[in-house]
Amino acid sequence: MARLGKVLVTGATGTVGRQVVAALADAGAEVRALARDPEAARMPAGVQVMGGDLSEPDTLHASMAGVGAVFLVWPLATAEGITAVLDVVAEHARRVVYLSSAAVRQHEQHVEQLIDGSGLEWTFLRPHVFAANTLRWAGQICTEGVVRAPYGAAAMSPLHERDIAAVAVHALTGDGHVGSIYELTGPESLTQAEQVHIIGEVIGRPVRWAEVSPGTARQQMLARGWPPEAVDGILDAQAEMVNGPRLVTPTVEEVTGASARTFRTWVTDHAGVFRDTMKAALIHEYGDAGVIRHEEVPLPVPEPDEVLIRVAATSYNPSDAALRSGFLQAVLPVDLPYTLGFDVSGTITQVGSDVGAFTVGDRVVGRLDHGGAAAEYVATPADALVKAPATVSLADAAAIPVAALTAWQAVHEHAHLTVGQRVLINGAGGGVGVFTVQLAKHAGATVVATASGRSAAAVRTHGADQIIDYTRTPIADALDGRVDAVINLAAISPEAAAELVLLIRPGGVIVSIATPVETPADAKVTAVHFVARNDPKQLTEIVELIDTGTLIVDVSESHPLADLALVHRKSEAGQTRGKITIVP
Repeated sequence: MARLGKVLVTGATGTVGRQVVAALADAGAEVRALARDPEAARMPAGVQVMGGDLSEPDTLHASMAGVGAVFLVWPLATAEGITAVLDVVAEHARRVVYLSSAAVRQHEQHVEQLIDGSGLEWTFLRPHVFAANTLRWAGQICTEGVVRAPYGAAAMSPLHERDIAAVAVHALTGDGHVGSIYELTGPESLTQAEQVHIIGEVIGRPVRWAEVSPGTARQQMLARGWPPEAVDGILDAQAEMVNGPRLVTPTVEEVTGASARTFRTWVTDHAGVFRDTMKAALIHEYGDAGVIRHEEVPLPVPEPDEVLIRVAATSYNPSDAALRSGFLQAVLPVDLPYTLGFDVSGTITQVGSDVGAFTVGDRVVGRLDHGGAAAEYVATPADALVKAPATVSLADAAAIPVAALTAWQAVHEHAHLTVGQRVLINGAGGGVGVFTVQLAKHAGATVVATASGRSAAAVRTHGADQIIDYTRTPIADALDGRVDAVINLAAISPEAAAELVLLIRPGGVIVSIATPVETPADAKVTAVHFVARNDPKQLTEIVELIDTGTLIVDVSESHPLADLALVHRKSEAGQTRGKITIVP
């Protein structure tokens, strides 16, 4: 990374600028975001938001202090005023990356010329057709499943805004880009009709192209308030694309080392915009697994503080069955119908206006206290989410939140395990157990684990020093001496719980997430019964342990969302082990 100091991003709340800010932050650069209204900008953590307005150059000096490079988006349709802005930029920075366009319209040509004469190191980005232009079809697709427009045979190479940002980051922070003009396109030439077909394939329902005349289209665009010159420019450009398919350049890959994202990828990242329904697993009443329905429901619309996630997977937890059965009504009342699923992993497809920590395309994982993850999409507060681990598949990451947070709090907050202690983990073969064993070992404890023959091998793999098959041998008979702590993860009888207390040395602790444990007054043992809470900070630490290889995510089974009732039945019959993911 070139030593240029901080990087200032103008147009930071726009389609490209927001992606540039996020990509710079991910790359470890010091980032400032310029915004007319800093309070409303909502940028990722660590990004400094500065007030300023390009139309008032004197407001830019504070934001420019200490800046070495600037990403410049000029929002005006004239070059008037750019000279004063460039004077301020040149006073503070060495480098500017200017977002121009492939058309190089008259004002963009003028801006490029002025930058070239400013003495700054410069790079010009000339993107061709934005994939995001297809968002104008979203209303028709949602309501009619059809796009009515002219020039369906017009071919172009749609470009993902994240690829523009990736090239910008290399030009802003790397060497070898000064004086370069980068023509940017997507990796394939597609007609507008082909783009519509791809949208339909991604959202899972037919979408067709309906050709209308250019004259009709022009009248409709003017009626919506478009300037005549803009309308004519768009229609003329599309007409040219019918006879001469647009250029496909390798520039994104040449600059970034990664292939440009396909239009299908862009649609997948934004699929929620083109859909108004989705599949979900929900209950309309409490009861056995038969009350779970796999239905078409309205697509959720995120609130200002929420994001919309395309769900990669959720996971099954025993609490799902307890909620479905009605056993949790007193402690977790819900409104019916209710969509199941507390764990979520997926990709953000839409960001609320007040969200700054994430952007479209981010891979995330989280625990959803309101449920709703047993669906193709879910809207949830952004502050419940963290970035997904990079070392496991996104679908497998759904196995982490509820189970790992429960294990973390049992080991660190309630049992307080430390180096040299000895702990008995009862029910180590379950979804929480595999994380509890690993975290106890990471804390330095000697781990004795109970597990049936079906799960013993997995528990041993995760670090248990001794395994007791409770189906064959009483725990007390197999245990050599007392332990400092017991972590009970199994629904056991009060009598069995009392027997566990006898295995703990005086001054020890028994922690239970299931059956509450009563301890005799003379036992000198502390008993803790707890319900795990949501804690994104702890979840972030857990993800870091996974990415460093300290924790392993063990997914024993994966099932489609339509089979969720089957998973509930198998679990309640004792026919499952470990974590089970549910994929839409």
